[in-house]
Amino acid sequence: MSQKTVALVLAGGKGTRLEFLTKKIAKPAVSFGAKYRIIDFPLSNCANSGIYRVGVCTQYESTLLDSYIGNGEKWGFNGIRCLMSVLAPRQTEEGANWYKGTADAIYQNIDWIDSQNCEYVLILSGDHVYKTTYDEMIELHQKSGADATISVMEVPIKDASRFGVLQVDKDDQIIGFQEKPKEPKSNLVSMGVYVFTWKVLKKFLKDDEKEDTAHDFGKNIIPNMLARKRKMIVYRYTKYWKDVGTISSLHEANMDLLNGNVDLGLFSNDDGSIYTEDTHSVPHYVGKKAKVSRCLINQGAIILGEVSDSVISNEVIVEQGAVVERCVVMSGSTIQSGVHIKNAIIAPNTNIGDKRQINLDSDEIILVNH
Repeated sequence: MSQKTVALVLAGGKGTRLEFLTKKIAKPAVSFGAKYRIIDFPLSNCANSGIYRVGVCTQYESTLLDSYIGNGEKWGFNGIRCLMSVLAPRQTEEGANWYKGTADAIYQNIDWIDSQNCEYVLILSGDHVYKTTYDEMIELHQKSGADATISVMEVPIKDASRFGVLQVDKDDQIIGFQEKPKEPKSNLVSMGVYVFTWKVLKKFLKDDEKEDTAHDFGKNIIPNMLARKRKMIVYRYTKYWKDVGTISSLHEANMDLLNGNVDLGLFSNDDGSIYTEDTHSVPHYVGKKAKVSRCLINQGAIILGEVSDSVISNEVIVEQGAVVERCVVMSGSTIQSGVHIKNAIIAPNTNIGDKRQINLDSDEIILVNH
């Protein structure tokens, strides 16, 4: 199936809920797990599925992301019969247009998709953390003869309103869909992972472009396909998956790595690993008087103080006399002596001094920057 499939990763969102972290970079370029970027997950999943034709739709603050993706070498997309393309909005005879929505991002790249002679299109979000292969989902789509297959998972009903909510019949065929409803009719939610039969999706994209809509998969394409009674089914996903679009969810996903119960393939060289850029050859250093417990510490970090239940990126310095608890400390940051910080994400290149005491008595996760 992988030879007949092209993947498109939607990586152009602004990510306003991540506040300062996405002020100058696209959300998929935000760091995760001490040494990774969020975009590493969908791209590694494609590589591990044998899908080697991938387009990444970029838009907002894409310079760093474009550079990071490069020719796809990190994920093995630079070999024979492989293709990695960064697909930014471009000027055509009709004019220059930003992507108006998730569906419009695919519509504007119809010619690129057609050039791949594919039968199926896999649509992915660039801001989710999970490890999987898409083989079973694509095979289910092909064998069922569906026009669209949506990857879904069950969540507590109180959380369902944050997602697209689906209702299905006894054969897992979709019979109803609600986009972020106030009163969800089920707890089965969309993960933003879709497989479409290309000739069908192409028609719906063209029809949608003629209308005054949000040009969005959840708001327009999926409801329109359902209204026209196209065959749509769900693929039930039961492993770890996290939408890291908020400060609290990004912190929670990093903390999940520390409990040992989440397998994201970050710490092995086996097949199915998550691949990333590895440019730091200097090992981390832990001083003789330092105290470290339950931490992930990347290369190049210097730990002289007390660090517990934290994720520490490269080139971070925790000075002697500093205390860091339940924090995600991003690259290039310094925690000076006398500082005590808990339950926070520290943005890249942040210097915290003046013997500050930060968020010690609150369970709320805060973002600390310059």
